Amino acid sequence: MLRLLHTADVHLGARHADLGDQATAQRERQFAAFRASVDLAIAEKVDLFLVAGDLFDSNVQPRRSVERVAAELARLVDARIRSVLIPGTHDVYDRASLYRSNDIPAMSGAAGRDFVTVLTPERRSVRLQPLDLTVHSQVFATKRAPHSPLVAFDPREDPSTWQVGLIHGSISIPGQTEHDEVVITTEEIAASNLDYLALGHWHSSSRGKAGRTVYAYSGAPEPVALDQDRAGNVILVGLDLKDGKREVTIEERKVGRTVFEKLEIDAAGLASQPALIDQLATRADEDLVLDVRLIGVRPDVLDIREEEVEAALATRFLKIRVRDRSVPPLSEGPLPPEDTILGAFVRDVEAGIAELEAADDVAGAREARDVLRLGRLLLSGEEVTL
Repeated sequence: MLRLLHTADVHLGARHADLGDQATAQRERQFAAFRASVDLAIAEKVDLFLVAGDLFDSNVQPRRSVERVAAELARLVDARIRSVLIPGTHDVYDRASLYRSNDIPAMSGAAGRDFVTVLTPERRSVRLQPLDLTVHSQVFATKRAPHSPLVAFDPREDPSTWQVGLIHGSISIPGQTEHDEVVITTEEIAASNLDYLALGHWHSSSRGKAGRTVYAYSGAPEPVALDQDRAGNVILVGLDLKDGKREVTIEERKVGRTVFEKLEIDAAGLASQPALIDQLATRADEDLVLDVRLIGVRPDVLDIREEEVEAALATRFLKIRVRDRSVPPLSEGPLPPEDTILGAFVRDVEAGIAELEAADDVAGAREARDVLRLGRLLLSGEEVTL
């Protein structure tokens, strides 16, 4: 049985402009996830380490970043684990490619050996004889592929027992992927005659099977954007022959630190904005992306400013987002008679709110509730400060 570790979309060196002061920390998290992937490969004694593109976020990287990657690959070399890498669409193999300006196999101590291989337009496959396995790919020298990388892709004449593909691109989804740089179809995957196809480009992990070919996206080992709650994993792949039958197994393993949580809080139970801040502070975690939604009917006295809550808790979390989706009460006290202006107003606006809610017009219903609350106060003769 052979064991592979499949990762992709590490995006080392990403700028994270949306994170401000936390950008540097998130870049280190991404490198830590790559190192954790190497740690896992060594601990599990895998035979092959695959990187399906976008190891780097761009081709503009300091030499130190490339050296850090080479040092991790050298750890795999020392453990007698082979690595095969391909450029992606961010670290594309164009004239400025860092894979052209840096000899990563040599930097990893694997010069002249098959322990670290970078597949390029000129080198579309590598046969790893000790593993009886060949890795195939189609890398382009432009970000947008001139055709599917699986066109004319047929490894049947290759003598290796195991055939593995390495592609950075999207599986075709009508209406969604027409503008992607590299697109393949499940029909092409089924016709590829591969045992396993390791995919990169989608940052959430997923898997499938087309024909006899098992394929999977490992997803980013650490989220590149803080809404990627299916990132954080790598994939362990098993290739086995049982009674002459091929068996491919895949297993997700977590290597990223970031944790995502969605939290709904009933606004009816909140006394004040400081009370909300205190409640959320009990969940403080520097690895947590917390998405908070206030729901339900809020008391008239409750005034929540989302940006103030986020600012007060910004240093307690990796990221916190607060959205107030609570609504004011429709009516308080008995309804005025229908033949009064106030009674007619309340009934008319409440009917409109019901229609908006039935049509899932959240924003419209919320605005109408505010109209009802303020209108009732004004028409009842109470002094209102706007």
